[in-house]
Amino acid sequence: MRLPAPLRAANELLAFLVEVVALVAFARWGWHASENTALRVLLAVTVPGVAATVWGMYASPKARYALPVAGVVGVKMLVFACAVAALYDLDGSGAALSYTAVVAVNTVLLTLDRSARARASQAR
Repeated sequence: MRLPAPLRAANELLAFLVEVVALVAFARWGWHASENTALRVLLAVTVPGVAATVWGMYASPKARYALPVAGVVGVKMLVFACAVAALYDLDGSGAALSYTAVVAVNTVLLTLDRSARARASQAR
């Protein structure tokens, strides 16, 4: 399913925003995970850093290691599931469920659109 250009652009922007929300959730979770200031800083920097590194290596459009679509979706779902867990721990089920719904719709549309465009470019 190919999305029309304006919807595709909006969905790509939304994809970027949900990725940023995941990093913010990881940083907030890291900050609130301990009473020790040094550990708070370490977790608030390290947890989003690890997530961003994994994402960049395997799930980004310019990933260092090319995975099949199922692998990319799997990495994305792992990162997003951890972000949902962080949001749940921080803010309860409302934020976690809302984020889950947005991520699910965005990821499905993004995956279907990118797959359709890849098939169309291979057919040429």
